[in-house]
Amino acid sequence: MPFSNIPRPHVLKSLKDAKPIPYWMDNPQRPEAAPFLTGTVSADLCIIGAGFTGLWAALLAKESDPGLEVVLLEAGQTGSGASGRNGGFTDHCLTHTFENGLSRWPDELPALVRMGYENLDAIEETVRRYQIDCDFLRSGEMVVATEPYQLERMPEAPAKAASYGLELHYFDQEQTRALVNSPTYLGSVYDPKTVMLDPARLAWGLRRAGLERGVRLFEGTRATGLEAEAGGLVIRTQDGGVRAKKVALATNAFPPLLKRLKSYIVPVYDYALMTEPLTEAQRASIGWEKRMGVGDAGSQFHYYRTSADGRILWGGYDAVYYWNNGFGPHLEANAESFGRLADHFFQTFPQLEGIRFTHAWGGAIDTCSRFNVFWGQAFGGKLVYAMGYTGLGVGASRFGAQVMLDLLNGEDNERTRLKMVREKPLPFPPEPLRSLVVNLSRWSMDQADRNEGRRNLWLRLLDAIGLGFDT
Repeated sequence: MPFSNIPRPHVLKSLKDAKPIPYWMDNPQRPEAAPFLTGTVSADLCIIGAGFTGLWAALLAKESDPGLEVVLLEAGQTGSGASGRNGGFTDHCLTHTFENGLSRWPDELPALVRMGYENLDAIEETVRRYQIDCDFLRSGEMVVATEPYQLERMPEAPAKAASYGLELHYFDQEQTRALVNSPTYLGSVYDPKTVMLDPARLAWGLRRAGLERGVRLFEGTRATGLEAEAGGLVIRTQDGGVRAKKVALATNAFPPLLKRLKSYIVPVYDYALMTEPLTEAQRASIGWEKRMGVGDAGSQFHYYRTSADGRILWGGYDAVYYWNNGFGPHLEANAESFGRLADHFFQTFPQLEGIRFTHAWGGAIDTCSRFNVFWGQAFGGKLVYAMGYTGLGVGASRFGAQVMLDLLNGEDNERTRLKMVREKPLPFPPEPLRSLVVNLSRWSMDQADRNEGRRNLWLRLLDAIGLGFDT
């Protein structure tokens, strides 16, 4: 049966003491804030946003040219946005999913698969070289079927993916439940390459590496405007500014400095829970010794994984859009979504009934209509942006940052020649149509999950025009 959407009253007790902050950020090892910018400074490259995209851009730029003057601006603290709030799934896939890439860029997909593997290897090499303690673990990820219709195409998935250079494995019900034991599982597809890590500690490690290389970081410094001047751009902040020859914009789900981007990005709120550490008996009841990530195969899906200290992170399902690109801290807690998530957790793992959640949080995902990162330029090529990761940016953000630097430097290479890089997603309509489109799509996906995956006329129309709301 599909997941029930009405939380049982006793389940809500599991949330009673949950802190409304991201688990990863609730860490005494969190670095002290960098100074905020006062006055005006100059830079060869100014990067706006110290999430993963901005951090990778800063580090890669300094590694490529140690003499480059790089300034990194962050309105909050490093990793305080989506980079420190996510599940820590670090995927090699650059196209959100294999099927999404196949439907949009089939001719480029073998190259995109290869580049994705190379990108993930480069992340691992960076973690090792800079000794970043982020619980980097190549445990892989299982996508599990919980309904018979979800299982139908799984056995053929590995052969189909292999023809494009992607490694997948099919596991039947017994094999799947031997790895992670839930009575809801019918089978799974396993990707052995996916990495699990602590996203906040990765962000802090990249921050340290950048500072050691000479990046100038200013936190608590919000960029309030951009304007062109001879030889570059001026980035205005609340107490000063930066004169830069080039600018990399890495604000993602945050309200963009360029008005043109408002039609391409909608901030969609995702919510997550973290349990208390499991006892030995609880852990034995579910297995999960290999610590792989797990996601279910519904259109509205859950993602979940274990942490180094023996907890379970459980997130996803709801993807909430608030009117007129609503954004802000007041939207990061949603009691209804937390209750629904908790109930779904116990439907999946009834043997863990009684366990408590210690953290419950939410955050905005930079969602675009094609579900994966896109790029663009402004001010005659002096500014480049990358955004739209749609929830899979932990790994793809390094690739996004590298392409940003390529474009800023006028590079003509395999990356910049990709159609994926040269094309943009379809824009979202203005309000009130925007809310209508997003909420009708959410309702339709819920109905598809309750009707053996059958997509209604609305979803089929979106598929036909290239919007393809399938995840």
